[in-house]
Amino acid sequence: MKRAPSLRKFAAAPHLVWSVLFIIAPLLFVAYYAFTDSTGAFTLSNIAALTSANYRMTFMRSISYSLIATVICLVIAYPVAYIIARSRKHVQGTLIMLIMLPMWMNLLIRTYSWMAIIQDTGFLNEILNAVGLPKIHIINTPGAVVLGMVYNYLPYMILPIYSVIVKIDHRLIEAAKDLGASGLQVLTKITLPLSISGIISGITMVFVPSISTFYISQKLGGGNYDMIGDAIERQFMSNYNYNLGAAMSFVLMILILLCMALMNRFSDDDAETGGMII
Repeated sequence: MKRAPSLRKFAAAPHLVWSVLFIIAPLLFVAYYAFTDSTGAFTLSNIAALTSANYRMTFMRSISYSLIATVICLVIAYPVAYIIARSRKHVQGTLIMLIMLPMWMNLLIRTYSWMAIIQDTGFLNEILNAVGLPKIHIINTPGAVVLGMVYNYLPYMILPIYSVIVKIDHRLIEAAKDLGASGLQVLTKITLPLSISGIISGITMVFVPSISTFYISQKLGGGNYDMIGDAIERQFMSNYNYNLGAAMSFVLMILILLCMALMNRFSDDDAETGGMII
């Protein structure tokens, strides 16, 4: 019995080493470069530079696009997750596999596929032209950026909501119906409140990668709609201004941590359901 604590510590050692090397150390490097200049001297100029109108617009655009994409994902994902959760067991497995299938392909391939579909001479406009309808311009617009974010991150909204709904005791629903509740009342009074933790988890899992995305906005937006990820990549890969890039990363990290803390606060009461997986 005395060996048990030592064995647990030994078993946890690889995880601790991994956390220090690949989580804590990179965050410390980001913080160091964010508050120093090229000579290594302490400075707040990097953070102050982010208050310019250009960077404020970039941050606001990233937040607004991410919120729009998150709301659209939620509106689409909840009924899809509900339908899957209420399907038969063997059907659930098939539907979940279909939801996850696009995730097996690289993000770059999925994004290039959407470029081929929505560009002015793409597959979608060819179909519209074939049936006599006017072509529509989608590529290189804010709508194209949001479309790419919704498509790529929609599974991250569906899966946590499904995982919570499928665990809801069906006897609660039967009891509500026996007491005269309508289908809408069952949804709003039983299913929706019990699936809040999955919704919060899905919102977090969509919003966090959406606000930090960069490749989707470059290809589907034509580089016309800078987001935080684009600005960070440009500072590191083109301008070689690691200090300013680290400052952007540090502010973005703070925004993400605040978002996750807020989401976890709302989901604390339902943590035991297993919906919150961040």
